[in-house]
Amino acid sequence: MARYPFKDIEARWQAHWEEAGTYRADDDSPKPKCYLLIEFPYPSGVGLHVGHPRSYVGMDVIARKRRMEGYNVLFPIGFDAFGLPAENYAIATGTHPRRTTEANIANFRRQLKMLGLSFDWSREVNTTDPGYYKWTQWMFLRMFQRGLAYKAEVPINWCPECNVGLANEEVVGGRCERCGAETRRRTKAQWMLRITQYAERLLDDLETVDYIEPVVNQQRNWIGKSVGAEIRFPIEGVDDPLVVFTTRPDTVFGATYMVVSPEHPLLARHADRIQNRDELTAYQEQAARKSDLERTDLTKEKTGLQLEGLTALNPANGQRIPIWVSDYVLITYGTGAIMAVPGHDTRDWEFAREYGLPIVEVVQGGNIEEAAFTDIEEGILVNSGFLNGLPVKDAIERTIEWLEESGHGERKVNYKLRDWVFSRQRYWGEPIPLVHCPSCGWVAVPEEQLPVLLPEVEQFRPGEGGESPLAGVADWVQTQCPQCSGPARRETDTMPQWAGSCWYFLRYLDPHNGRAFADRRLLEKWMPVDWYNGGMEHTVLHLLYSRFWHKFLYDEGLVPTPEPYRRRTSHGMILGEDNEKMSKSRGNVVNPDEVVEEYGADTFRAFEMYLGAFDQASAWSKAGVIGIHRFLNRVWALREKAAREATLSESDLRLMHHTIKAVGQRIEKMKFNTAAAALISYCNELSRMEQIPVEMLRVLCSLLHPFAPHLTEETWQSLGEQGSVGEQPWPSFDPNLARAELMTIAVQVDGKVRDTVDVEHDISEEDLLEVVLARPKISARLAGRTPRRTLYVAGRLVNIVT
Repeated sequence: MARYPFKDIEARWQAHWEEAGTYRADDDSPKPKCYLLIEFPYPSGVGLHVGHPRSYVGMDVIARKRRMEGYNVLFPIGFDAFGLPAENYAIATGTHPRRTTEANIANFRRQLKMLGLSFDWSREVNTTDPGYYKWTQWMFLRMFQRGLAYKAEVPINWCPECNVGLANEEVVGGRCERCGAETRRRTKAQWMLRITQYAERLLDDLETVDYIEPVVNQQRNWIGKSVGAEIRFPIEGVDDPLVVFTTRPDTVFGATYMVVSPEHPLLARHADRIQNRDELTAYQEQAARKSDLERTDLTKEKTGLQLEGLTALNPANGQRIPIWVSDYVLITYGTGAIMAVPGHDTRDWEFAREYGLPIVEVVQGGNIEEAAFTDIEEGILVNSGFLNGLPVKDAIERTIEWLEESGHGERKVNYKLRDWVFSRQRYWGEPIPLVHCPSCGWVAVPEEQLPVLLPEVEQFRPGEGGESPLAGVADWVQTQCPQCSGPARRETDTMPQWAGSCWYFLRYLDPHNGRAFADRRLLEKWMPVDWYNGGMEHTVLHLLYSRFWHKFLYDEGLVPTPEPYRRRTSHGMILGEDNEKMSKSRGNVVNPDEVVEEYGADTFRAFEMYLGAFDQASAWSKAGVIGIHRFLNRVWALREKAAREATLSESDLRLMHHTIKAVGQRIEKMKFNTAAAALISYCNELSRMEQIPVEMLRVLCSLLHPFAPHLTEETWQSLGEQGSVGEQPWPSFDPNLARAELMTIAVQVDGKVRDTVDVEHDISEEDLLEVVLARPKISARLAGRTPRRTLYVAGRLVNIVT
């Protein structure tokens, strides 16, 4: 059997596609548009490992299928090239980040082209290009002019060794993950963006898009909308009530102590009344060494300190309530203070037990001597004065009415979402285009002076006080106020890496435009993005920030759609062969260059799609790579059996139409592994034939093309077919011929048969469950309940356990 000569074939077809501009989107095409997007990569020095291209290959499969379906496909690529890794490398080696970034991009570009990905390279963008970040700065200034950008003192995690602020995720065990130094909380002036003004729209508009459920849930949880009330607890001897937000104002009679954050301003305002100030200061210093993630970890032991000299009064019953300080309460959430109801909150119950505080039952139903009774969404109020005997729902409304009537509080909607900290005291980022004038305050750099370019520096390390390296470039910092022409100073903070990735999908539409970030005609033609795929780790902040940024541009009349992405899916990571996350320290990283060199790009692509469910983590397998390589060699050998005179039997037609249906439908559901399995099965059937009707090989080429484009182009040509296989229509199927043999599955609910369903033999368990749950008899039995688990006995029954 002749082996597939992948090296020559892949190089030749890649050169042909590039020279012909095969994958360039046409801005003037009458075809229906399809805009497909991947998260553009950060070009690190180590290059791609085999996990990175999973999303790219998956969306490339979709892109190639869409072109064959008659769409004008935009599938662009670029590089998210500002950020910490290049700057840290610069600090360690003295190499300018621009040099390392350029080299890294060149290597990434080579690797991506090596894989035969059908990107439109003519639209490549780079966030570090002044022609790009000019518009990032321009958009920021629009926000500043609308009052959405402001500077404020905020607490941040601080590393005294690196002299930088750290994200919560960069603090591990109270130490900087990069240098190991003990971190502290520090208040620093930062530029902020008022994303909170968009909280309700960011929530509501999730109903208008097609995002997978885990993504929607993560967005909702991060925004964290809570409906409840603010309650003002008087403090004895002080005309300064302690304000708390609670979703359960009906439990106010069960509040037996208050807890404030160590950073709460009340502590500074009434420091003269606090008798144990030394202990308080020590506790505050201890809390300052923890990140927010550590402070709110439910598994950690709770610590606290009772304030001596400040006592609250419960407005519902007038009882005196001690005020405690504890680091599990964050100043950045709610009001930075809580009313503790230990009878019905596990965290409060544990804290009360630890420090001997009273525990009162106010919703009947549990045994609060043994544990907090938290199943209180329904129930009857007890020990609650005027609320006694009321069901919870009515008690909540009655409490809010009483609060507003008595002046002790009011109805309130709260969000966990906080304004976006937009400053970085870094070098390798977009300069913030503002100057500070002693007379005029903060003033925008005029649009005609954009972009504000990064100056050249020799030292990349932040200053001892944590200021940006830009602060040391005196001739750049000292400037003239655009408003009064007096002396002024440039802002030396830079933007976060998120900034450039908030709008890159818009620049792809018109990447070389020097007059606008994109032409309005092109925005109206291409937006919104039809399908966006990326990692689950970016379904919170990147997605939220880019949606917010886009909504602002929509409000400004600059983009035609309120949401940037119509559909959002995610992929699972590829693990090492040891089932651990790939990392240099574990020694389990696989370099795609080596795989492609030995087995070819088509093998790499097809295996990435075959190795497991696309949305789940899957382990790399050298044996699996070899298996796919053998499969492609079998495909290559089928040419020798092609016979134009061979006729199609009915069984041939059924096999062919069933395969067309299976592969097409599975690709649409991103079930690439089962689509590949159907192609392998089809190839195996063809291999058993003495002669293969050419039509069956044409179908194989078309269906396999999105996975293995080089091999299928070459095979198509060797069959004597005209043009490119990628330009052929996607094969259609006859539903009658595509219908597979059916099997009958019994459907149980909690062990009792309630229905039967006829399905195809090769249906996946996931698809079967979808069919079962849609059956009227089953949905009626469930009555809105979510199954706790499901049990599937292949070919026989499904049992839904409620």
